[in-house]
Amino acid sequence: MTNFPVINFEKLNGEERKDTMEKIKDACENWGFFELVNHGIPHDILDTVERLTKEHYRKCMEERFKELMASKGLEAVQTEVKDMDWESTFHLRHLPESNISEVPDLIDEYRTVMKDFALRLEKLAEQLLDLLCENLGLEKGYLKKAFYGSRGPTFGTKVANYPPCPKPELVKGLRPHTDAGGIVLLFQDDKVSGLQLLKDDQWVDVPPMRHSIVVNIGDQLEVITNGKYKSVEHRVIAQTDGTRMSIASFYNPGSDAVIYPAPELLEKETADKVQLYPKFVFEDYMKLYAKVKFQAKEPRFEAFKASNFGPIATA
Repeated sequence: MTNFPVINFEKLNGEERKDTMEKIKDACENWGFFELVNHGIPHDILDTVERLTKEHYRKCMEERFKELMASKGLEAVQTEVKDMDWESTFHLRHLPESNISEVPDLIDEYRTVMKDFALRLEKLAEQLLDLLCENLGLEKGYLKKAFYGSRGPTFGTKVANYPPCPKPELVKGLRPHTDAGGIVLLFQDDKVSGLQLLKDDQWVDVPPMRHSIVVNIGDQLEVITNGKYKSVEHRVIAQTDGTRMSIASFYNPGSDAVIYPAPELLEKETADKVQLYPKFVFEDYMKLYAKVKFQAKEPRFEAFKASNFGPIATA
């Protein structure tokens, strides 16, 4: 199998831009994932985010997690657990408005650093969306506009730690799923591995790489591209040693954004290629996703094909 795609973002500014754009295109079409290096977010900021995240887990969440797992008897399970994940998490919202000041137990330095980190990730996500537009032949800004709704995109971060697990063969760190939203930017532990994606019916490791940002395609981009780019199933394998840090930021459509295949892409398809995906309001999709996250994505799309939205105008 070919190597996991790694994109050097700096090369977009030089003579290798065309080759780099081709690598991004191939990663989107054939992997649904790629790893970004030299992405413009300073390494010292990433180091501070990592240090404060790990300190927060040790001080505020580790003991709570151990007590929770013990209360559920997960440390002594004998059969595979299919309804829980071996993870400790909290969530931050950035857009349309931030909740960072309201999240309990965060020290002021951590709040300030995460606000700054989120702004940098938001800018990077929008740069990436415009690169995808360029590769797809869509006008610059099309994807951001498609996500906009009436109040702009939604953007939030899931901060997760995956502690050592005594029975990783029976309990997943995070069960297999695709991501519901638009584009996901992940800053992950560079020492403790565990993230895997499904490619050609095989689970492939997403390699930990210092100071990189892992990017993956969500369900909404699959719909807008009419399946040209696909969201890919992924999971986290729990480890017996080491706690894995995962900071995943989700740049998603606004709750009232109407999502549908880009008419321009449908025009470019061959005559026998029809619109494969439905038209729906993102918030409605998320309500369904919340109930069936760990099930196949295709029935989610099918459920909206019978909705009351009319055909998509291509003129």
